[in-house]
Amino acid sequence: MELLKGKTAIITGASRGIGRGIAKIFVEQGCNVAFTYSSNKEAADSLAEELNSAEVQVKGYQSNAANFDQAQQLLEDVLSDFGSLDILINNAGITKDNLLMRMSEQDFDQVIEVNLKSIFNMTKAVQRTFLKQRHGALIHMSSVVGVKGNAGQANYAASKAGIIGFSKSVALELGSRNIRSNVIAPGFIETEMTAKLSEEVVQGWREGIPLKRGGQAEDVANACVFLASDLSSYITGQVLHVDGGMLT
Repeated sequence: MELLKGKTAIITGASRGIGRGIAKIFVEQGCNVAFTYSSNKEAADSLAEELNSAEVQVKGYQSNAANFDQAQQLLEDVLSDFGSLDILINNAGITKDNLLMRMSEQDFDQVIEVNLKSIFNMTKAVQRTFLKQRHGALIHMSSVVGVKGNAGQANYAASKAGIIGFSKSVALELGSRNIRSNVIAPGFIETEMTAKLSEEVVQGWREGIPLKRGGQAEDVANACVFLASDLSSYITGQVLHVDGGMLT
């Protein structure tokens, strides 16, 4: 049974890592996927080519979710190409880690803009469509760091905590129109980014997790399928922790 059959989703920042994993699983569940990327056209073209089939439509768009006008234009383009929209996954994000005493204003502003302002831009862009059709699923990617904080990541933690407050407010505003807004807070997910860490550091992380392993992009993607599908039709305003028990 394909849980997302006939639905269409926008996934921001999907040319690699968690976003790429979400796109793959969504296609397996019968979902049409419009995804964004910032600069790596080669990776985006490769993903679209890999996932396109007779059953589903997949297309990549070079778009900066942190830019309000580009977010509006993206929605217009997606509606023109796909004809409808049911799901928005706000996944695009960056890090600029440093201790507060060494963190520049630019590094703070950029992380807030890309990670948090983009959520406003994209949600604002799709809101009218969702209101008109009286249904829609919003899924915002936060982090375990947004819940408990982390030394050296004051900017990242602030942006990811802000996403939770934003999502809960949107859930209250739009719930009466059957529009659901939820957050996923991943823990230590093993992607291309974590592959750059030494095995010793990675093993140290694993030891601190009750399940004694890092998560995979698929683990986050499966949680997204649940929150995007009708299985979660009575769930909104929630934060789903996909962290192997890190915050238990």
